[in-house]
Amino acid sequence: MSEGDVVYLVWNDLVGLARTRGVPKSEYEGRKEHGLGWAAAGQSLTPFEDIAPNPWGPMTELRQTPDPATQVHLDADGDWPALDFVLCNSLNADGSPWECCTRSFLIAALDDLKAETGLTLHSAYENEFLLTGGDGPWVAPFSLSSARHVAPFIERLVAALRSVDVGLETVEPEYGLSQYEVSCGPAEGVAGADRVVVTREVLREVARRCGLHASVSPKPTPDGVGNGCHLHMSFRDDQGNAAAYDPDGPGELSDVAAHFVAGISRHMAALTALTAPSPVSYLRLGPHHWSCGYNAVGVQNREAAVRICPSPKHDAAERGNAFNIEFRATDATASPYLALGAVVRAGLEGVRGKLPLPPLLDRDPADLSDAERQELGITPLPASLDEALDAFAADKTVLGWFTPTMIEAYTSLKRFESAMFADQSPEALCERYRFAY
Repeated sequence: MSEGDVVYLVWNDLVGLARTRGVPKSEYEGRKEHGLGWAAAGQSLTPFEDIAPNPWGPMTELRQTPDPATQVHLDADGDWPALDFVLCNSLNADGSPWECCTRSFLIAALDDLKAETGLTLHSAYENEFLLTGGDGPWVAPFSLSSARHVAPFIERLVAALRSVDVGLETVEPEYGLSQYEVSCGPAEGVAGADRVVVTREVLREVARRCGLHASVSPKPTPDGVGNGCHLHMSFRDDQGNAAAYDPDGPGELSDVAAHFVAGISRHMAALTALTAPSPVSYLRLGPHHWSCGYNAVGVQNREAAVRICPSPKHDAAERGNAFNIEFRATDATASPYLALGAVVRAGLEGVRGKLPLPPLLDRDPADLSDAERQELGITPLPASLDEALDAFAADKTVLGWFTPTMIEAYTSLKRFESAMFADQSPEALCERYRFAY
């Protein structure tokens, strides 16, 4: 058993993958201040063996600079050496945040939310995944048999996630064959998105150690169940009190939370280009998939893009603590930093404008007539990545959150990614993304 001699500097890029450069442990201390150089054009890598046209070409370099507070250590296990990595911010040579750094984008959005509202955001993700590589018979969804079929993997995964302190709350079999889910508790600020990156990489590592493959792709097979990555959000004020909950508000939302949700709804179509940002995303999004196909808001409505999640607590003083807002139109091909940062920006626009909360829908929006949906202001989500990118380009408010260079780089990358699969079958599309994610 080896404790390992490498520390991996890890950053999450525009396609939501953890890219890395490693250094010997003996050299890590000397790399904390300035990190490692990385070509800016590397931000235009697709999830595959391609690089999209980009604003930088061979010239610009940035510094992948570690945040020591995020360092992760996973103990050695059998023949597998220990895993050590640390999350990075992408910085310019002068130490300022790079305009295309996904983590810095989220940090800035959270800082603005705090400055303008006095609130801190707490977030948590659900992580569904497909586990392949083992043998065995069909087992029923959600069953104890499904969990016990991969019991050694689950036990090692739980131990690993507990050791890296991501606030593990549940591990469970899911609806699909060989589909499972791990959910982590909420964390404040950027730590909520950090937990997602760490959880996914530890999940993949444990699967490798067990001779298995874990994929968080939103649609591993065309006819199979999709993998969600639902985002849960709540607010705290300066005294640490729950600030999203009001027992007298619509859906028990406080005024600020209602405005926040309204902002998300206002910019939903453009947001999907950032939160469901791959061609395969749109095989999952759609009516009757329990993933959401319409821009709607509802209490406990799993076909709405925004679901209000009431607290199970009966005590009035405690009820607000578990109350949260769930954003369902996202998946694991998105950078959690970019996705959460964009949702925060949209919500903040709603708070600034004191936008009214959309009608709360108590049924599947697909079961309404076109006239009923029109009356309620319910619109379909984009049906493809290109349609989402068109909505992104048309939303001047959303474009205002980014620099021209970031807009150019992101749009070029995603148009390139879409064109790669324009003539591919759904089977080929799912296969490529299943192994990329």
